[in-house]
Amino acid sequence: MKKIINTESAPRPVGPYNQSVLANGTLYISGQIPIDPSTGDLITSNIEDETHQVFSNLKAILAEANLSLNDIVKCSVFVSDMEMYSRINAVYATYFDEATAPARELVEVANLPKYVNVEISAIAVNTSSYGPN
Repeated sequence: MKKIINTESAPRPVGPYNQSVLANGTLYISGQIPIDPSTGDLITSNIEDETHQVFSNLKAILAEANLSLNDIVKCSVFVSDMEMYSRINAVYATYFDEATAPARELVEVANLPKYVNVEISAIAVNTSSYGPN
């Protein structure tokens, strides 16, 4: 069984997809770009602000599904320029404890939707139901 999870607290999809889909206890979050959902404006001031906005959008979708960043088990990070890697990584590190951070890849791509510099998708599960490691 799958359930569509969308929230007004994250940007509306820019194509024929949903913000996230819950299937068999796993939440699959579509790639989030730095759109401020309250205005619809792109955040393009700098890569740090862009990355923070992406995380704000991810957190809003997770909250709608009664999950948090701690429940993310995998992130896919897409960047327009690998030269931004260390700056994106510095922001990313503020959201995850190194000991419990999710699996991840970060890849450079030719273009991203709306020509932003960063997009992040995620997979989350309710990890509290698994007990201690």
